[in-house]
Amino acid sequence: MVEELTQAESAVVACADTAAWALPADDLVAALDATHRIEQRLAAVKLSLIRELDGRGTPVAQGASSTAVWLRERLHLTVPTARRLVDLAAALDSGNPGVRQALADANITLDQARVIADTVDTVGSTAGAAVADKAVGVLVEWAGQFDPTLLRKLSMRILDHVAPELADAAAKTALEAEARRAVRDRHVTLSTLTDGRLRLTGTLDTETAGLLRAAIDPLTAPSGPDDQRSPGQRRHDALADLCRLTLRTGELPEHGGEVAQLVVTTSFDGLVGQLDAGTLDTGLGLTPETVRRLACDAAILPAVLGGGGQVLDVGRQRRLITGALRRALVLRDRGCAFPGCDRPPRWCDAHHIHHWADGGDTSLANAVLLCGHHHRHIHHGDWTVRLAGDGRPEFTPPAWLDPDQLPRRNQYHRRT
Repeated sequence: MVEELTQAESAVVACADTAAWALPADDLVAALDATHRIEQRLAAVKLSLIRELDGRGTPVAQGASSTAVWLRERLHLTVPTARRLVDLAAALDSGNPGVRQALADANITLDQARVIADTVDTVGSTAGAAVADKAVGVLVEWAGQFDPTLLRKLSMRILDHVAPELADAAAKTALEAEARRAVRDRHVTLSTLTDGRLRLTGTLDTETAGLLRAAIDPLTAPSGPDDQRSPGQRRHDALADLCRLTLRTGELPEHGGEVAQLVVTTSFDGLVGQLDAGTLDTGLGLTPETVRRLACDAAILPAVLGGGGQVLDVGRQRRLITGALRRALVLRDRGCAFPGCDRPPRWCDAHHIHHWADGGDTSLANAVLLCGHHHRHIHHGDWTVRLAGDGRPEFTPPAWLDPDQLPRRNQYHRRT
């Protein structure tokens, strides 16, 4: 086998050295088709080799903790990718010769083989080997027409085609098995990056996925015609809004005798002068602009620090814009006051028009409701806000957006 694979590798190298631009269109298409077929045939060979190595225990004998880890080191794969290869190799070796042969014949792709193997395993356990064999034939035929995603959707009703008398009962069993698998595989991982950001990855079970979408989807729509955020950025900001709302309810479990809270440390001079960065209790840094924005709707806890940063004395919290004052603010603004925004009050922060750290007072005449997105916009952008003569907030755009800088108001909440 090694000699044959070496010859095949030499042929591929020769193809890689061929100038594709010199080929006519028909030859390009034919070469692409041939490349695709070879890729699937080699995938079948690769899975066969992985299965044999795994069965012999060669990776463990060479010091690896598992075959997947060994593949990661040898082939520079991620562990999840390597594990999927090991699992698929085992599945094709145990009771799925038809799937393995279809891959070797280049009638299906590796991803389609994974879908078919999963489906056939389920069919075999619920309807028997004979029905599973029939399912392989149908699924391989479908694979010639549909991509892996659509093939998986169709495969959920495979028994309707190969054993209709068993379909309803099997569908119930499969649904229960899928629910158990979803609960088993559920996880969320929070990975702190070197620059302080957080990478969020994971898999939610069906119910939790529904809850998240129900909560986050209404917040992901563009906030207006000037909203330049990408869909991914809007989802990020919607998640932040959800967290703010949850923290604001005060219904989270206490941690160390305190309600759940975001703790930011900065110097008073830095807060007033907009010069110093802040530090989260996790040790990660925040820009001065972010510190001042968070301070708008926060509990300020004065503390006297020694030269080495040790706490010498701690004062009482100074709560800002809560209770009756916030209720009055909600009655006036009815939601985010930024022009064109439709965010309701519960998604909004109370922003000091003249910042508290700059001597601004905590009063209705110095406050405005802003959603998380527009709160950042005001702090980091060139817009300004003031209360007009009638006591309603109005916003002045930057000159590059409107040379006349005519004040704008949010008319949405007045119409609803």
